[in-house]
Amino acid sequence: MKTGDYRPSDLLRGSAIGDDVLRLLPKTDLHCHLDGSLRLATFMELGRARGMDMPEDPEAVRALYFPPDRQAVTHEFLKHFDHTAAVLQDESGLTRVARELAEDFAAESVWCLEVRFCPLMHQREGLSGDQAVAAVRRGLDEAQEHTGITANIIVTGLRQIDPAHSLEMAKLAVDWKGRGVVAFDLAGDESDNPPKRHAESFYHVMNNNQNVTIHAGEGFGAASIHQALHRCGANRIGHGTRLEEDPDLLAYVANNRVPLEVCLSSNLQSCVVDDLSHHPFRHYLQKGLRVCLNTDNTLFARTSPVGELRLAVDTFDLTLLETENLLINGFKSAFLPERRKREMVVAALARFAALRDELDLDSRPRAVGS
Repeated sequence: MKTGDYRPSDLLRGSAIGDDVLRLLPKTDLHCHLDGSLRLATFMELGRARGMDMPEDPEAVRALYFPPDRQAVTHEFLKHFDHTAAVLQDESGLTRVARELAEDFAAESVWCLEVRFCPLMHQREGLSGDQAVAAVRRGLDEAQEHTGITANIIVTGLRQIDPAHSLEMAKLAVDWKGRGVVAFDLAGDESDNPPKRHAESFYHVMNNNQNVTIHAGEGFGAASIHQALHRCGANRIGHGTRLEEDPDLLAYVANNRVPLEVCLSSNLQSCVVDDLSHHPFRHYLQKGLRVCLNTDNTLFARTSPVGELRLAVDTFDLTLLETENLLINGFKSAFLPERRKREMVVAALARFAALRDELDLDSRPRAVGS
């Protein structure tokens, strides 16, 4: 659609944008933790093979290992990752989970996926960091081959442990540059763990022209985002929920088109916001920030790409045009060569236009107040 063109379906809102539409819209997911996004059935199977206590009832398994209680991103919440890491200590498990994740996302029209994980968490039984990365890469390659999804890896360091270990992960991110690893990330408990503690890791990554994304403004204030951008060279910000606390920094992020990887369900689960109606998502869109929508941890947050989009559309009363623009932000924000990003944006826009015709969206009644 050319700029300035108008179609009645632009103003479709909320429930008028059915799941049939949302499932087919081209999407990205740029903030998805491998070890937080296993299929529950796979976790159960791998856990039983390792002798873990595993009830027959899937909901009992959820209650035992991943209780739905809302918890801040602290040591208690991060125990969820200990449970999943326990079943992912060999190459076959890592390959399987990576393949299944990419396949599941492709089935929901995710065209571009960036999976992040910390190889260090998967080295308890002798795997090397290289073996862990290679295993995940194999799984993504297998999914790419038969679904067409573009899937890459972000290697993650952990802010709450010795910075020397983060440097190991940063070196992996650089060593695998050009071979399916597209960035380095820093995740974990933000409280008393500022990103500048890991300055050597970021220097190594930036000095070798690798991309950087950092969890910031999730469990700590806007100062964490400022530090991530100006001390650590972040190209993107993971979450950024508390950016609104610093209007001047918000203007900088908007003017410099720094992408924010927003994860609504996760932010609610981890008590970043007490209610989604208080989430700054709509405010960020109104201020022109480059916001993209992501799942974070599908297993822990009980979400999916379509589920997360449904949540955004319903909670913030997005129009179809706003929804499409949100999804385009994801393609523009991906760690891909510029030409490839442009190709994906063009293809996504064409798909949006085709879907409006195929589903006869222009004839659908608009919600009251549209």
